[in-house]
Amino acid sequence: MTVLIIYCHPYEKSFNHAVLKAIQKNLTGNKVDYQIIDLYAEKFDPVYSKTELSLYHTGATVDPLVERYLALLKKAKTVIIVTPIWWNSIPGMLKGFIDKVMKEGMDRSHTVTKLGVHGRLTNVKHCYVLTTSASPTFYIRFFNGNAIKKIFIDRTLKQLGFKKCYWQNLGMISSSPDDSRKQYLRKIEQQEFK
Repeated sequence: MTVLIIYCHPYEKSFNHAVLKAIQKNLTGNKVDYQIIDLYAEKFDPVYSKTELSLYHTGATVDPLVERYLALLKKAKTVIIVTPIWWNSIPGMLKGFIDKVMKEGMDRSHTVTKLGVHGRLTNVKHCYVLTTSASPTFYIRFFNGNAIKKIFIDRTLKQLGFKKCYWQNLGMISSSPDDSRKQYLRKIEQQEFK
């Protein structure tokens, strides 16, 4: 597998779903092998149970989806994350995915040393984080702390070993005209995902 898409939206008529379809059209048209993790459709439980949390430092899990997702991540060269921005950050479902799937251990996503977290997912050479937001993109970047870039991408994903990460956001999604949305989807259909 070359590309792994992580899709995080519960509503199939959302614009995020249209973004997912545009990515699929792009990859299929370019004959790129890909797999999708659809967190809501697959009923991933983002909440730690006591048992699951007690296994964290061993790298073990009681959730079969965690094993499946981690295996897919370890094979991916490119990861595309499609998610809305809710309350200035990623949704709880995606945060729970990071919390539960990123397991500590030599054959897992990372190890912890005296110098900090050492990412093991160095196979991910490119990551694209495609978001939508009710706020304008400039507001998120310059006035609201830029949590997606500064924390999720530059800290969490890079700490896990992801190499080159790119972020693009379509802001003002609630009030954007149809022409802007269609133009954005055409751009996604033509974008090169390395």
